[in-house]
Amino acid sequence: MPLRKGCSFFNEPCLVAKKFLARPQHEGVGAVVRRSIGRFELKYFDPFLMLDEFSVTAPAGFPDHPHRGFETVTYMLQGAITHEDFEGHRGTVEAGDLQWMTAGRGIVHSEMPVAQGTQKGLQLWINLASKYKMIEPRYQEVLSKDIAEAEDDDGVKVRVIAGEAVGIKSPIFTRTPTMFLDFSLKPGGHLQQPIPKSWNAFVYILEGEGIFGSMKSQPSNSHHILLLGHGDGLEAWNKSSKLLRFILVGGEPLGEPIVQSGPFVMNTQEEIDQTIDDFENFTNGFEKARDWRSENKIN
Repeated sequence: MPLRKGCSFFNEPCLVAKKFLARPQHEGVGAVVRRSIGRFELKYFDPFLMLDEFSVTAPAGFPDHPHRGFETVTYMLQGAITHEDFEGHRGTVEAGDLQWMTAGRGIVHSEMPVAQGTQKGLQLWINLASKYKMIEPRYQEVLSKDIAEAEDDDGVKVRVIAGEAVGIKSPIFTRTPTMFLDFSLKPGGHLQQPIPKSWNAFVYILEGEGIFGSMKSQPSNSHHILLLGHGDGLEAWNKSSKLLRFILVGGEPLGEPIVQSGPFVMNTQEEIDQTIDDFENFTNGFEKARDWRSENKIN
């Protein structure tokens, strides 16, 4: 299916409002992440709580840890990781695969590399509205071969992880309305992608160098996050001689107060205190954490 081309069709294009480099930091046990959302420059970008580009080489990884009150989206770029949780769910997320986990009222899980070499991917945390924070945990998993793709004659390619692009809809159900698109632009490529005007949206560059928002903008390269101002669409150009790959993520703001304590995200301090009490005493959703330990261990 061809991507929409021609002159700009946006009434109010999204311009880049803020840009910064995601620098490496240590996380988990021996893992390295480039965190963009969720660090001191950008604590929260409603409804997005965190974005990590992670790099893990065994025996490093993310051993047993809890979550409550939001969703985690894991999109593998290279290699594979195994996921286990105290509900008995276990699976492997390989390159190009997607796992969309709703932690809801509580989950304890591990995410560990299963292959030799370096495993790379993205993990995005999406906040849940207060009415959904205590729902039962659930998973949506899509293999790489089942993720819809489209490419035009000029070499602009999109993988529709969540939401919709060029008439293609992802099967992923998002309680917080969200779009997650993986774009690749060959040299000379020009992209025009609509974005709901009321949403918050950002670009994270995985590879190469591109111009975003306006032809007058300075080029941006890999590991940079670009927060987009409000508008009804994004334009991007690849004026370089190499491939440009980036994700475009947007979501409808919740407009609710948040209180976060590490892997727990609620609306009030009282709810956080109760969550910590529930986890420490194995109650109210964390009952199975008392006796559960993942099979994958740090050597």
